[in-house]
Amino acid sequence: MANLTMPKATTPKMIGERSRRVASLVQRGNEQLTRWLTRYSIVALRVSLGVVFLGFGALKFIPGASPAQELSVRTLETLSFGILSDQTALLVTAMAECFIGITLISGKLLRLGLVVLAGSMVGIMSPMVLFFTDLFPGAPTLEGQYVFKDIVLASAGLVVAARAMGARLVADQPEARP
Repeated sequence: MANLTMPKATTPKMIGERSRRVASLVQRGNEQLTRWLTRYSIVALRVSLGVVFLGFGALKFIPGASPAQELSVRTLETLSFGILSDQTALLVTAMAECFIGITLISGKLLRLGLVVLAGSMVGIMSPMVLFFTDLFPGAPTLEGQYVFKDIVLASAGLVVAARAMGARLVADQPEARP
């Protein structure tokens, strides 16, 4: 004959204990995740921003490969009052974007790369002013969307620059509980 035992009844005290253990595990996991994010998120932002700049810059070395090629050339020609020709404008843009990308990815010459990024942001964002009606004739064109997303790149650059200048991301400490 099998020996059957009845399961123990769950008491409110047991439920409270389990809930506290689960809450403690969740809190510890949250704290570990917060520490990891605090330590690595700006580095991840810097490297991913670098990959974007290097990728878009490299495309500009291949004739016709960049969806922003014509806009880049038109913008630099306008900003230089026609001093830069099509090919020179494209080469300057490609070299600047690749340099920015390499410095962001490697972390070498980072401050110089961020200065170049700051200067490039003038050129990158200027089509919003110079060619607004072409980029946004109602609904944004593909080029308009391309330039509009650069607002996020500029903001990411600010975060990376703040870190390079010595700012640190610090996790808020939870308030002491009684």
